[in-house]
Order: sequence, then structure tokens, then C-alpha cells
Amino acid sequence: MNQITVEELAKRLSSPEPPIQLVDVREPQEVSTASITGFINLPLSQFADWGNDIHSHLEPDKETLVLCHHGVRSAQMCQWLISQGFTNVKNITGGIDAYSMLVDPSVPQY
Repeated sequence: MNQITVEELAKRLSSPEPPIQLVDVREPQEVSTASITGFINLPLSQFADWGNDIHSHLEPDKETLVLCHHGVRSAQMCQWLISQGFTNVKNITGGIDAYSMLVDPSVPQY
């Protein structure tokens, strides 16, 4: 599985090209505590609600970066997306916790 560091994520977020899809698989209460602008929230615990229509939420050929708290749930999501035919999926290593520590300390840690 491909990975991207939080520093690389910060560079990608500051550049509009090429366009990327950003997915946060954390729980809604986690997202309300700490979030990064531009991510859509598809909580893994609510997989039954969105799993069957993932192609209406995301484009399978567009670069897709997946975030969670530390990188475990996002890795699971990456594997699943690949199994659904997504061709350019990357796990954000260290998750939002690493992003807060290494990129943007204004993002709360929890």
C-alpha cells in the first residue's frame, strides 16, 4: 500500500494541482475535536451506510488520501478501496496526531 507523510500532505493541501480526494475515516466526534479542511468524513463504524455506494462519494481513478487518528483505520480503508478498484490510494502515516505534532500545532491532539 502506498503511503504519504503528513509533511507531504501539507504540501499537497497547499497546491490545487493535481486534484485529490481527501477521506477521513474517524468518528464524527473525533472530527469535531480535530480536523483538516477539505476532508470528507466516512466513518469506518458507519461502513454499512456508505460502503455500497462508495463510487457516488469518490472517483476511483483520482488520487485518494486517507486519514485517521494514527494510521491504522486509514490503512484498512486504503486496502478496501483498492479492492473496490481504486487505483491511486495513499495512507497518511501517523494520521491527524502526527499532523498536529509535525505540521500544524493549532490542530488539537486527543
